[in-house]
Amino acid sequence: MADFGGRSGGWITREMVIAFAVIFSIPLWIEAIGLYQYLGVEILIWMIYALGFNLLLGYTGKPSFGHGAYFGIGAYAFGLAQQHLTVNLWLGIALSILAATLAGAMVAAFISHRRGIYFALMTIAFGQVFWFAAVKWHSVTGGEDGLQNIPRPDVFSISLKDNEALFYLAFFFFCIVVVALWRLIHSPFGKVIKAIKQNEMRAGFIGYNVRFFKFLVFTISAGIAGLAGGLFAMAQGSAYPDVMSLHVSGLVVMMTLIGGGFVSFWGPVLGTVIFFLARDILGVLTETWLLWYGLMFIVVVIYKPEGLAGIWQDLSRSRGSQKESVATGTLNSSGP
Repeated sequence: MADFGGRSGGWITREMVIAFAVIFSIPLWIEAIGLYQYLGVEILIWMIYALGFNLLLGYTGKPSFGHGAYFGIGAYAFGLAQQHLTVNLWLGIALSILAATLAGAMVAAFISHRRGIYFALMTIAFGQVFWFAAVKWHSVTGGEDGLQNIPRPDVFSISLKDNEALFYLAFFFFCIVVVALWRLIHSPFGKVIKAIKQNEMRAGFIGYNVRFFKFLVFTISAGIAGLAGGLFAMAQGSAYPDVMSLHVSGLVVMMTLIGGGFVSFWGPVLGTVIFFLARDILGVLTETWLLWYGLMFIVVVIYKPEGLAGIWQDLSRSRGSQKESVATGTLNSSGP
């Protein structure tokens, strides 16, 4: 958690190893604290989704309010592959990523030249088109009922019917996404998209093809959403149009912002954990848990737009300043 600023550009960092170790151990203690194994699977899947989304929102500064479409497309692609082609994990995951990537590329081709509110509104429009198609295309998607009884295929003769085994499969993909995204944002490509976030027009003036970079970021983000969607369909045993709705698309935006995706690579991870803990803990106390979560989101956005990661950074700076003051005072008192 110390590396909220993302200072290191190596493939593997100390903070990454700590995070992996903590997450890897979740099945060992999650039930002991009163939670359940499937919650760990769900959190990991949405962490993957939020990290990919943050590449677009946090690092490029481009909001997408219809990103659930690519999550849903990935889920449907996985389900259709298992039901109509063959029960195979790797084929299903590959088609989930491919279908969402192609859909994202198609949308990006239409909107990558847009900026500001027009970009955001067009993401909503395309997201609603995909959602409407999922609801009405009964022969393929099953309509409002969705695809049911999607099997969990074995992997290397290991059954994934147990949630603990599925957790470690999701953890495997989570590690790949974390390392790949970390390296990407600390590469020359990452520096360009950060420049686009700061000033899109200036980035164009110094010679970068801004539209092409926005196209690539949107497409990569959609592909990662498709991966998460495929894992979600396998975990749920179903794929349905609700995950493509504007409401569910907004959840990943809230997770990213409340965690601090604008200032931290790990912000979406933190925001995802906070959301699901709020859902399961506050949900036990009241049916209106989403109201209280929404109020918390409003307070954070108004008073600390950098999110929980920004609060952590401020506390770290404060502790650093206090230590420096103490050290300076000690040196002064020991002087002649």
